[in-house]
Amino acid sequence: MIKVKTFSSPLKIFHAKNELENLDQMVNKFIEEKKISKVISVNDACTTDDTGATIGVIRVVTYER
Repeated sequence: MIKVKTFSSPLKIFHAKNELENLDQMVNKFIEEKKISKVISVNDACTTDDTGATIGVIRVVTYER
């Protein structure tokens, strides 16, 4: 069965690298804990505020169990 899981993370200036690493760890932990056999795709999209500044990341993982 194909499933989709969405993760999100806020991004703060000068902290983006750490926040992206934490997001990676969160996704990897999910894959490991759920014993996912096949990842089909991983996509990132940025969220912005009303000035156009990037304030977050949404990561969508499509997988098969």
